[in-house]
Amino acid sequence: MTRLSSDTCESRRHFLGACASAVGSLRVVSVCAPLVLGACASVVTRPVTPINGRITLELIRYPELTEPGGSLKVMPDGAANPVYVLALGDGSYAALSPICTHLGCTVDIQGQRLVCPCHGSTYDRAGKVLQGPAERPLARLATSVSTTGVLTIDLTSGQ
Repeated sequence: MTRLSSDTCESRRHFLGACASAVGSLRVVSVCAPLVLGACASVVTRPVTPINGRITLELIRYPELTEPGGSLKVMPDGAANPVYVLALGDGSYAALSPICTHLGCTVDIQGQRLVCPCHGSTYDRAGKVLQGPAERPLARLATSVSTTGVLTIDLTSGQ
């Protein structure tokens, strides 16, 4: 068993203290919290209520989906996992299961790729495998966009 040096323990204490101070500062100066935590907004999962096995999203209410490379995580009521909704850049959208087809870990959205933190499988924004060990694409749900800007996701269509 390796023992930690006193320098290592001191560094760890310093790091933990700095983290605690930062969190405490955010509570005290809550006005600044949105600025500091702005980058975390993309990881927020939004609850949605499916109707007849479908989710409808008015794109005007989700500006992140109108941006190139935009993404959104939605959690349908009663579902075990969220759905990743990704703008593909050509006016179309992909609605994907976040569950890696290798061993079932949850993939992370990292720009133009979805990456499994467990074993490194990498997918494109349409769910296609770019790098294994996964051999199958992510489950993709059927999507359609109306002329009035409503995105519909069919939860019963997982491929």
